[in-house]
Amino acid sequence: MKILLFGKNGQVGWELQRSLAPLGELLALDRQDRQHCGDLSNPEGIAATIRALRPNVIVNAAAYTAVDKAEAEIELANTINCAAPRAMAEAAAECGAWLLHYSTDYVFNGSGNRAWREDDATGPLNVYGQTKLAGECAIQASACRHLIFRTSWVYAARGNNFVKTMLRLAQERQQLSVIDDQIGAPTGAELLADVAAHAIRTALLTPDVAGVYHLTAAGETSWYEYAHFALDFARQAGVALKTPKQAITAIPTSAYQTPAKRPLNSRLNIEKLQAAFDLRLPPWQAGVERMLAELYGK
Repeated sequence: MKILLFGKNGQVGWELQRSLAPLGELLALDRQDRQHCGDLSNPEGIAATIRALRPNVIVNAAAYTAVDKAEAEIELANTINCAAPRAMAEAAAECGAWLLHYSTDYVFNGSGNRAWREDDATGPLNVYGQTKLAGECAIQASACRHLIFRTSWVYAARGNNFVKTMLRLAQERQQLSVIDDQIGAPTGAELLADVAAHAIRTALLTPDVAGVYHLTAAGETSWYEYAHFALDFARQAGVALKTPKQAITAIPTSAYQTPAKRPLNSRLNIEKLQAAFDLRLPPWQAGVERMLAELYGK
């Protein structure tokens, strides 16, 4: 089996290189690749790469994810998040390949406090969410065999993430303010990659599993509670922090203005995925603890 991976050096793409390698011949690309086009700002080049290589499976872990910058870079965000996935899907349909694509909870409007199901009405609040939803629709319209995994609050030990930012700030400042009215499930890149490998194996044997799924760690938390969890771990690991526990202030989203509006409710219902692929997704705390243990050698 030949697998073509786009976005190999991102947080999820890096882990996918590990999880997909045992499945077959893996060719992993990024936008700097010189032999084949891996640059999603060039949809025609992406399609040409797929037609030339004729993979059995295409995995797209690349995206335009700068949520605030997208408000000003609408054309680029749309090219990367919609036009490129459309080109992938159409080329995949031509060569009979599966396409696995990652999407986001930002396709919803973030209202209410119930976990979003796959068939709930969408309503993105910002350009990033709009372009990601357009990418989903383009894939579905292509008639290629596909798996679309919506996820949220992605982190990894590699690269920057919310936990690393909180730890850095807590070593520099005596007070912190953290948003407490956005709710979601921190989801590790390792988990996303491992589920992808399992899902691909299942899909090749049972094509009827094609469709849209929600994929996050189990449970829920706020950014405020998430920060406390990480900083408590760091203190127990002996990390010197300037910010006392009582000096972390909970603030509403409205107190932290950004160019792009964020959804308050990022909960995603994972029942469909667990049933279709016979999985039991772990609680978010397990993955975060593992990342923190890697960072601090505990």
